[in-house]
Amino acid sequence: MSLIKTHKLAKLCLKSNPILFTSIRNHWNKDYKPMAYPQTEKERKAAAAKYGLLPEEYKPLPDDGTGLGDYPDLPFVSAESKDAYYPYDFPELKRNFNEPIHAEADMIGEDRYDVSARLRVPMSTQWFQFLGVMFGTFAIYYWLEDCKMFIGQLPKQYPLDDKPSYTFEIEK
Repeated sequence: MSLIKTHKLAKLCLKSNPILFTSIRNHWNKDYKPMAYPQTEKERKAAAAKYGLLPEEYKPLPDDGTGLGDYPDLPFVSAESKDAYYPYDFPELKRNFNEPIHAEADMIGEDRYDVSARLRVPMSTQWFQFLGVMFGTFAIYYWLEDCKMFIGQLPKQYPLDDKPSYTFEIEK
């Protein structure tokens, strides 16, 4: 198949199926590449529109040299703490179409860390359990150090005089 026919076929598919065109067009990486930190109000409005946010709710991440530029400072909400019964566009990711992704999305996915979860056992109890096991093991070791557990052996028997200490010699 020639390149021209392939190009025409791709154009026909994209014209006949606008959903396919939209899904391809809205997932280009260049669209989500952070630009320079917005300095003017016009740049802030353009960045808010780029990420699909209202200008009053758009707040860029701090310009601390990490290279995140105009990326929005989104709330730190993990997928685990989102409503499971909400009709998401992508229910397996608990995301809607064109929703901006958090800068720490790799950490707060549903199979990762849940920022809103409370611990089953409080941290103080976990520390007491850990230190109790460690100090208990050390105490048992310290108290039982004198009770060696090995097979006893007699000290080596060395001869006291110049006679041979073996008895297998044949006498003449």
